[in-house]
Amino acid sequence: MNPYEILQHPYVTEKTLMLIEKNNALQFIVKIDANKKQVKEAVEKIFGVKVEKVNTRLTKKGKIATVKLHPEYNAEDIGMR
Repeated sequence: MNPYEILQHPYVTEKTLMLIEKNNALQFIVKIDANKKQVKEAVEKIFGVKVEKVNTRLTKKGKIATVKLHPEYNAEDIGMR
């Protein structure tokens, strides 16, 4: 599957900005039928980073994936791309 089809767009709120600073993590709205492995591979391919962990949850806005990056990568730099 195309990684650009899996990641629909970033999910940005005040809470997600705190996640970027404190947990080195980003949040994305993802395709509803995408699994954690597909999300991990899509983020790694699009942004050229290593992903440590992926958590997903379903909300009214769709499926939201929280992607925690390896410590050697800075989520703040990736979030500003």
